[in-house]
Amino acid sequence: MTTSEEAEARQPAPPAGDPDAAAKGPWRRRYERSSVREFVAALGAVDFGDRIILFGAAMLLSVLPLIILLNALASRRVDDDIVEHLGLDARAAKLVEGLFRPSTVAFNLGVFVSLLLALAGTLAVARSVQVIYERTFDLPPAKGATNLVRCLVWVAAVAALFVADGAIGRPIGKAPAGPLLLGVVYFVVLTAFFWWSTHFLLGGREPWRRVWRVALATGLFWIGLGVFAALYFSSTIVSDSRLYGTIGVVFTLVTWFVAMGAVVTLGAVAGVLWQRRHERAGPGDHDS
Repeated sequence: MTTSEEAEARQPAPPAGDPDAAAKGPWRRRYERSSVREFVAALGAVDFGDRIILFGAAMLLSVLPLIILLNALASRRVDDDIVEHLGLDARAAKLVEGLFRPSTVAFNLGVFVSLLLALAGTLAVARSVQVIYERTFDLPPAKGATNLVRCLVWVAAVAALFVADGAIGRPIGKAPAGPLLLGVVYFVVLTAFFWWSTHFLLGGREPWRRVWRVALATGLFWIGLGVFAALYFSSTIVSDSRLYGTIGVVFTLVTWFVAMGAVVTLGAVAGVLWQRRHERAGPGDHDS
């Protein structure tokens, strides 16, 4: 008898009277005991598909208009930031630039109302991220005015991160070995940001030592998204523009926003499962 046959022979027999279990093959039983099944089940628990679609929609309808409005007030072009983060080539960059016309906005009542509406939608993004963390850690939803303030603070932190990115991203990217150095800086900054975000949005209900794996996993996924974007989105923008016209560029941006939601969700699920596996493997070395 071979080693694999001996291992299969040692597997516990299916319970008597369970025809479904008896019908399952060895690969099915292995899958049901595997980390892959645990990962898929965890994605289902957080409603992975629904969450990332809602995240992408909220980004398109609220966050992007807010960024455009703020950049117009500051006389900056938002398309430059999009081109840089997507790593677009010259043809795709020209199409994105055609979507965002340069404009200047004077602050008035209409702009103030637009800011309030965009901010309300941005809070929905913050709440969406918070729900992802709550579900992955099996925590009850946070409510009340304190939680609203917490989401507002998180939105302000994200805005500060965008400002800092615009201030240091281009100088570092133009330096020798700039792309590699920029990738390292992004990974360190984003990992630190998501470490704080997870602990903060959960209201301190999970200690720092139990959430750092979520931050590390999310940082890795985010860098992976950057590499994927540089390889994928330039050709996609060009082909979508030919097929659908100008609105095709918007379709590509929606895909990017949905991918952001996927990165946050996958990072949270992978980090929590990593943490649980660590705790199961070392009962005497649990995080407090």
